[in-house]
Amino acid sequence: MISRGYATDTQSKSSDIAAAVLAASSPLQILAACDAVESFLHKHTADQTRWFFSITFPTLICKIFGFDESSSASAAVKSVSPSGWIDIAALSNDTQLAGRIFSLLSPNGVLLSSIVAADGLSLVKYVFPVERLPEWVRYMLQNERDSLVLSDLCPLFKNRLKEDSVKGSSFQVQLNVFEYYMFWFVYYPVCRGNSEGPQTVSVRRSRRFRLENWAYSIPGLSSTKRGMEQKNEGDLYMRLLYAYLRAYVPVADMKAHQPYRSSLLHYSFSYETPIVEKAEFLVNTLIHFWLVDNDFSPLPVNLCKSFGVTFPFRSVLGDIPPTSGLGEVVNVCVKYLNLSSIASSDRNDQVDYTKSPKWKVGGTFNASQSRNAVPVVDSGNSWNSWIQRPLYRFILRTFLYCPMESSIKNASQVFTLWVSYLEPWSISMEEFAELDSDLGKSNRGTLKEVTPSMPHGYTSSWQVFVLANYLYYSSLVMHFIGFAHKFLHTDPEVIVKMVSKVITILTSSTELMDLIKNVDIVFHSKPAGSKSMLNALHRYVPAICEQLQDWEDGLSETDADGSFLHENWNKDLRLFSDGEDGGQKLLQLFVLRAESELQSTGGENLSKNLQGLDGLKSKLCQLFGGPIMKPVSTPETVQCEYMRDEIFKPRSFANRAMVDIKYKGDWMKRPISDDEIGWLAKVLVKLSGWLNESLGLSQVESSQESPSWSYVDVSSDTRSVCGPMEMIKVVLCSFISWLLMLRGAGVRFMREHGIRVNLRVLASKKVVVVLLVIAAFSLLRRAFFGIG
Repeated sequence: MISRGYATDTQSKSSDIAAAVLAASSPLQILAACDAVESFLHKHTADQTRWFFSITFPTLICKIFGFDESSSASAAVKSVSPSGWIDIAALSNDTQLAGRIFSLLSPNGVLLSSIVAADGLSLVKYVFPVERLPEWVRYMLQNERDSLVLSDLCPLFKNRLKEDSVKGSSFQVQLNVFEYYMFWFVYYPVCRGNSEGPQTVSVRRSRRFRLENWAYSIPGLSSTKRGMEQKNEGDLYMRLLYAYLRAYVPVADMKAHQPYRSSLLHYSFSYETPIVEKAEFLVNTLIHFWLVDNDFSPLPVNLCKSFGVTFPFRSVLGDIPPTSGLGEVVNVCVKYLNLSSIASSDRNDQVDYTKSPKWKVGGTFNASQSRNAVPVVDSGNSWNSWIQRPLYRFILRTFLYCPMESSIKNASQVFTLWVSYLEPWSISMEEFAELDSDLGKSNRGTLKEVTPSMPHGYTSSWQVFVLANYLYYSSLVMHFIGFAHKFLHTDPEVIVKMVSKVITILTSSTELMDLIKNVDIVFHSKPAGSKSMLNALHRYVPAICEQLQDWEDGLSETDADGSFLHENWNKDLRLFSDGEDGGQKLLQLFVLRAESELQSTGGENLSKNLQGLDGLKSKLCQLFGGPIMKPVSTPETVQCEYMRDEIFKPRSFANRAMVDIKYKGDWMKRPISDDEIGWLAKVLVKLSGWLNESLGLSQVESSQESPSWSYVDVSSDTRSVCGPMEMIKVVLCSFISWLLMLRGAGVRFMREHGIRVNLRVLASKKVVVVLLVIAAFSLLRRAFFGIG
């Protein structure tokens, strides 16, 4: 039992350390604060650290990450102070300071060991602020019924969601010390992304213009110098992230060996939670804070139906992209978790990944008993099944909802994440070498057991992985083609390189390319009785159909934003379709547009860029098994123009589909540019469509048909016109008839020449400014003459 005087002494020391931590804002002060924290924890046992974790630890978290300690901070602000220790270490480029902070927060350090020991004694419980939770969770907690089912729907909040003893009806998230620290650690990049927000850029078309942010984070497109700058900015946080993944998330078969016990050095294993539970907690935290967060469909559709839960988040969250700036940290996380796929591919007893994570109750799924269901991962299973859906929606939402006026850096980071996910067989130890440099030699053997020396290329052992993630290789490619069309005008050189990178991956192996094609064939055909390889692939089709409807639930573009995907897109695969909205035609159109854009841009690299475009054409020929660019004839030219018109077509007007609205030319269908008012352009596009339908301009009048002249059958009972009233009527009717005849002649002329009503020009900022100036001048003139 601790004496009262000793408890008072530990309380006062904890308060002194908290004051020193709070005042530490220079490298020397931070080093001294780290020494004070470690010295205190070394001198005191686990049962003597209650006051430290009650007083000092929350202040330490705020200073490390630079969070505002005020509880009244608005959830919309979410600002990160530049005085955070991690930011100070990055800005000062002080390797000694960064190493000292890493040593303090390392999973092998005394702080994390003390945290595990304190949790073993249940010394402290924290309440995590609701306004810092993922957005979809915050909306769930606003409703009492949804709050009651949240812990069953999402395992992250299982046994952590408690009723607020003060407010009564509301709920709060209660965490132990380790969970509390990990929540703040994972929230840090989300907070940074929200505080920085989408960086608006002005896109100017010129021969010298290049959006360099595209190339900064794309492998093969970036310079070494820029890569070093990016590495220094987030090096410390990335090293900590990798260290925690290494220490707490196993990627090998835990039944065979458990090398992660040695990561907690100071206390016996009985203090810590089971390895699998801690790993599941950390993976779920990363998924919901980074990948899901503001997704309006955060959980699988079938799971929500089994609980009778519907998420009305579509109208609340809207068409907003994921938090910016998460691409690099998610890439490290996904690469590490996919190491488990490497381990699984090397075993003979491969796991069937084509099904979603099992929600098991006693080994089987039962919707009536699903309130007690918990997602279970076999110790020998892969983490890939946990991240498939949230990662797919994270990438797709970034491509669909990337604003035209914002910085492209976030989209480029997510593109890098996607292409690295497409090639898990290329993951090697060298990619983690720098992050692994400070973890100690004792832990370095683990990944060598998982990633043995092997050729970095696709082999048949990866077939199950590709089938489980088939949408990444098919449907997501189609969505990316739409993204490439949308942003081609910003920087055609880099966009062509990005498309070439994706096509290169798909054609990197004949075996991989044949597998992708064969699955597409069986997806659009019926199974036969033979035992051929194609029929063997039919058993994967139901799972792919379910994934297609679930993973793309509710995702579609908005009107007049450059979209060509329909609202029912997530019902079919069209990469190898020969239709007008199939992959071959859209890539053919992309090549035509890219060639035109490159030639109009010019520059010193024109010949090199055209050679790269020729390389893309050859890869497309290899992918589709024939020439991508067919000889141009008159019928095909008309068909190409028609398809080009369809690409950027708004899909709805009021409650009726605008499928029949056809315009001649691309100008009205192009994405919203920076010299237009976006909302006004959308309104004028819809109004133009309504006028064209009302006037019959959507139907081209055939020149071969003889015009039918309207006539009036004059009655034989004629009489003379007399009197002024009748004369006025005759003149008025004649004038109206003349107007109607003029209107008919004008409409007939527009039909014959294919002219359409196009009011979008009025959305130009210059036109609007001129109209406002004229209106203001008119008002001032009236006011002036009124006073006079």
